[in-house]
Amino acid sequence: MSRKWISVLLLLQLSCYFSSGRCGKVLVWPMDYSHWINIKTILDELIQRGHEVTVLKPSAYVLLDPNKSPGIKFETFPTSISKDDYEKYITESIMSYVFEMGNYSFWKYYSVLQELSWLDSDFFENICRDAVLNKTLVTKLKESRFDVILADALCPCGELLAELLEVPFLYTHRFFPGYTYEKYSGGHLFPPSYVPIVMSELTDKMTFMQRVKNVLYVLYFDFWFQSFNEKKWDRFYSEVLGRPTTLTELMGKADMWLIRTYWDVEFPRPLLPNVDFIGGLHCRPAKPLPKEIEAFVQSSGEEGVVLFSLGSMVSDLTEERTNVIASALAQLPQKVLWRFDGKKPDTLGPNTQLYKWIPQNDLLGHPKTKAFITHGGTNGIYEAIYHGIPMVGLPLFAEQADNIVRMVAKGAAVRLDLITMSSADLLDALKTVINDPSYKENAMRLSSIHHDQPTKPLDRAVFWVEYVMRHKGAKHLRAAAQDLTWFQYHSLDVICFLLACVAIAMFIIIKGCLFCYQKFATAGEKNKRD
Repeated sequence: MSRKWISVLLLLQLSCYFSSGRCGKVLVWPMDYSHWINIKTILDELIQRGHEVTVLKPSAYVLLDPNKSPGIKFETFPTSISKDDYEKYITESIMSYVFEMGNYSFWKYYSVLQELSWLDSDFFENICRDAVLNKTLVTKLKESRFDVILADALCPCGELLAELLEVPFLYTHRFFPGYTYEKYSGGHLFPPSYVPIVMSELTDKMTFMQRVKNVLYVLYFDFWFQSFNEKKWDRFYSEVLGRPTTLTELMGKADMWLIRTYWDVEFPRPLLPNVDFIGGLHCRPAKPLPKEIEAFVQSSGEEGVVLFSLGSMVSDLTEERTNVIASALAQLPQKVLWRFDGKKPDTLGPNTQLYKWIPQNDLLGHPKTKAFITHGGTNGIYEAIYHGIPMVGLPLFAEQADNIVRMVAKGAAVRLDLITMSSADLLDALKTVINDPSYKENAMRLSSIHHDQPTKPLDRAVFWVEYVMRHKGAKHLRAAAQDLTWFQYHSLDVICFLLACVAIAMFIIIKGCLFCYQKFATAGEKNKRD
């Protein structure tokens, strides 16, 4: 680290000491790709406030670059999986998800998704093993005496580290399929009568048959689908701790769940006190564009520009799909900036420029931007909401369809299927969101909701990290529901007890009535005989 950065960090720590009285030591168990973008925003702010941040970096991870984060201390540990194998696995999984699974039936789709999830589970378990069984690393972490752990819930191990190091921990998170771990580890509330289950692609305004479908999804995810191979994780965690335990039990010890959405995207539902929404914490006012890009944007005149990006994990498509897309874009009066890394499409129009990288947030905040073609990743969705830009959604995998469904329900987007859409479909969708003023109005309404918060999402995220440090946890915010079994949670034991009481009472009453009847009948017969 350069002398300049050492001086800056010393000044920040002195500032923290004199202002709040104490700087903390934060250990981070991160996830790669877009998840890292979110968590890094929190870490940068913690460093600005004088806290010491250490990130555990598996050697296989791609985006966690120490050279781009000089204020963060990275503790890199070797993994049994190479970076090349990891990138290949991620690419192949996404391509399988995008180009094959869309045509599957319900059962086959979720069966394959279960297989892919368990492959992810095995990968994460290997990474976790490489960390916690590294005695030198664990000893070093114990000696560092951290105050709190900030972990990505989708990549287990943060909770195991918290148990080993005996420190409180928080999750930063979007969702699990079916909200399974949120319910049974976090005790969160999801009444199926009006809260659509994640990945059901339903809204909160459900018909009777949609509510039936929603309940079936709940039962499916609760009793069949598992995001992780729990039996393997339970054995592994019990082995490491030397006592019987489960993944669900350790996850349930989280002091806070920081969800990466807000009410601009979410449908209203009940919340527990140890849950807060921090969606859009990475969004910023637009900065000036690079000269070359600014010149291209300005050349669009009154028509403006359209931005097209499928995120950081999908940069290339099949030749047939790229030509379908390029043909539609070529017919627009707007100029188009397309983040694309592949063979130049034959149908590419003179109005479209290809870029391997674009300053997405700054372009979405540019006054000439008219629409955003997006895969529906949470980060991109929030940058569009922040700047009030209507969208055409082409969801690919994970939470993306769920995000786009919400944007469509709120009138700020049109949804298409990337694999089956024609050039005419894409052109019509773009003309709709650009020329129909209701889409811009609804996007601006969501932007107004997002900006109208008592505190900024980033400030809330940092507040909760510091809160857990100050109080050495936040168990007083934890609902007792987390200590109940699902049978107890739904009061099925109480219902069974009451039903048994009623049945016994009815049995006694009926038996009593029969006994009295028999007595009177016997007495009557005796009188007749006399």
